[in-house]
Amino acid sequence: MVRFGIAGFGLHAVRRLLPGFAGSERCIVTALSRRDSEKAAASAREFNIPHTFTSTGELCSSGEVDAVFIASPDVLHLPDVLTAIEHRIPVLCEKPLAMNADEARRMVDAASEAGILFGVAHIFRFEESVGRFREHIEQGDIGRPLFARAEFHYPGLNSPRVWLNDPAMACGGPIADVGVHCIDTLRYILQDEILSVSTNATGDDLSAPFEATALMTLLFSKKTLAAVAVSTRREYRTVLEVIGDEGMLSASDALNVERPVTMELRRGSGNEAAEREVVSNTRAYTRQVDAFAEAVEKGGEFTIPGEEGLKNQLVLDALYRSRASGQVELVEQI
Repeated sequence: MVRFGIAGFGLHAVRRLLPGFAGSERCIVTALSRRDSEKAAASAREFNIPHTFTSTGELCSSGEVDAVFIASPDVLHLPDVLTAIEHRIPVLCEKPLAMNADEARRMVDAASEAGILFGVAHIFRFEESVGRFREHIEQGDIGRPLFARAEFHYPGLNSPRVWLNDPAMACGGPIADVGVHCIDTLRYILQDEILSVSTNATGDDLSAPFEATALMTLLFSKKTLAAVAVSTRREYRTVLEVIGDEGMLSASDALNVERPVTMELRRGSGNEAAEREVVSNTRAYTRQVDAFAEAVEKGGEFTIPGEEGLKNQLVLDALYRSRASGQVELVEQI
């Protein structure tokens, strides 16, 4: 049984991570860290977590954890990950991996030099819906992918994660917060890399200096064109669609983890009756921590190494450059 510590124990840990750990037979949460000692103690009592600390360093040096899950605000990812690596603790870090690609590269290099297991928590790769998209495309069920579309919207005006609107704490607005989910999902299901991007984004008084809504276009190396739309100004909605030269695959709420997902596969001209499949993503968070725990126990590779987070960060950097320049921007490759 792998003992996890959660660094940055907040809303995400309560809402998503703890239910995922609760479903696991491979790992358990034995410690948490919060900068406020009173809040840390209150969280530990509420969720029956044995050990509390006020810093990632204390957590990692306690001897009470075998791995650490970094769920702190974006600006803390770099110091938290480097601290775990210094203590030779395997580390799984939330997305976006860093504030920029230079920080992400420092993490990847440090983990590689130290020989420490380092993964990024791109949860959608553990969803059944995303896995089925990848399988259909890989099998050629829609032919060559010509166009892809991903959307992720949520109501962010009253989010308890107040740090998301602070440029000193967050990598960006919804482009960084949920757009990175769409970017990673498209890279994963298409098994391809993004060469260039362009961004149109708008904000308001409450989002400034961040964007509140954005539309991005991506060009992949195998010539697939993709559109990604994100916003913090509408109700929760996730869409995934890929159109190929022999068919199309779509799901209107593809990336959610709470409700069943109905996928539709249309072959040929698209006028044929859809082949429908209903899948569930409810165990995605459990599958994620189980996969990391297995890598810790067996000394193997985690399915989403830190390099994948760096690749996504390079795309984010290009998207924000494009927002500033108004031009198409190339994505640095690694």
